Amino acid sequence: MKTDRSCVTHLECPRCGTGHEAGKIHTVCVSCQSPLLVVYDLGSMASRITKEDLSARDPDMWRYREFLPVEDSQNVVSLGETVTPLLQIRTVGSGLGMERLFVKDEGRLPTGSFKARGMAMAVTMARELGIRRVTVPTAGNAGGALAAYGASAGMDVFVFCPEDSPEINIKECCITGSVVCVVNGLIDDCGKIVREGKELTGWFDMSTLREPYRIEGKKTMGLELAEQFQWDLPDAIFYPTGGGTGLIGMWKAFNEMEALGWIGSKRPRLISVQAEGCAPIVRAFEEGAETARPWEAAETIAAGIRVPHAIGDFLMLRAIRETGGTAIAVSDEDILRSQRELAQKEGIIAAPEGAATLAALKIALNRGDVGKDERILLFNTGSGLKYPMPGEFVRIDKNQPVDYQRILEAGSGSRA
Repeated sequence: MKTDRSCVTHLECPRCGTGHEAGKIHTVCVSCQSPLLVVYDLGSMASRITKEDLSARDPDMWRYREFLPVEDSQNVVSLGETVTPLLQIRTVGSGLGMERLFVKDEGRLPTGSFKARGMAMAVTMARELGIRRVTVPTAGNAGGALAAYGASAGMDVFVFCPEDSPEINIKECCITGSVVCVVNGLIDDCGKIVREGKELTGWFDMSTLREPYRIEGKKTMGLELAEQFQWDLPDAIFYPTGGGTGLIGMWKAFNEMEALGWIGSKRPRLISVQAEGCAPIVRAFEEGAETARPWEAAETIAAGIRVPHAIGDFLMLRAIRETGGTAIAVSDEDILRSQRELAQKEGIIAAPEGAATLAALKIALNRGDVGKDERILLFNTGSGLKYPMPGEFVRIDKNQPVDYQRILEAGSGSRA
């Protein structure tokens, strides 16, 4: 039975404008191979929901159901996509001379990363459209999320990942019963294998922006942070950027909320954060280009942003420029330093990708891209517990006298 929840009118290509019928299986634009965006009847949406209605709803991403494309609520595949906390980071902020510095911690979501939002929505729509076999090329967390949601939906899942992906990501895909294929290459090589096998296998490709619904799940980050900031958006958002679904999704959410009158025309400056070893969006932004050239020999410890070429590059660059944002590349050394700083001073165990945003903030402050008096939001996109972490400890022999002074001395330097 159909519910009265979807306000979708059609899907549309943001590059050439070609429309695509709602309720059908789609990948990319049939005319120009661009990603597709879901279009809603915002007038109908406005008659169904007000922002005041949200207070009575469960604290999960499905509270924004009128903004989402699913028609039949029985098709929803959920593992408990909770509202993630907005944390004011006071110690780190004080050290930078900032009183309004926040982190949105997406590591609290199922499978430990923001990928849960996108895959919950993508798997839900796959179920609604009758898709039973799915696949994804992944740097790590997207594969883990698809594996978990696909298992919950009873689907056949095939995951392709680079051989140097974080071990925990590979294992979480294996434990759910997915077929895991480890490739001696990068995520682009995995994507090529997925696409070339489509005709033979019949699987549906869940790659970033090669299906139109992951972005709708990621869009809920923008809705959620707006609600948490009481509909007064921050001045700037630092976001770790690989495929860019979240960045584009938030930009889309802000536009939809303005059309409903929930927010004004003010937009946070969207700041794309990449690693120096893989920074195609930063390079394209600095060159004034509308698309990004593929990055050669991509290398960084932050696997989630090691994406040499993103199909949605033009949308990311459009969102950054329209909001007056910028793009910043950071070193692996600064990522690790920021990861330790967040853990030791704030108790936030961030993924390398999330820690990269703090490193980028420091660069932005020095460049004058943001002011110390502004309200700034950093996105931690995943739990650092899923990654190898450096650490030192004191070893004690129970059969020998305990050197308590040595223990105290170790503690005095642990937060240096």
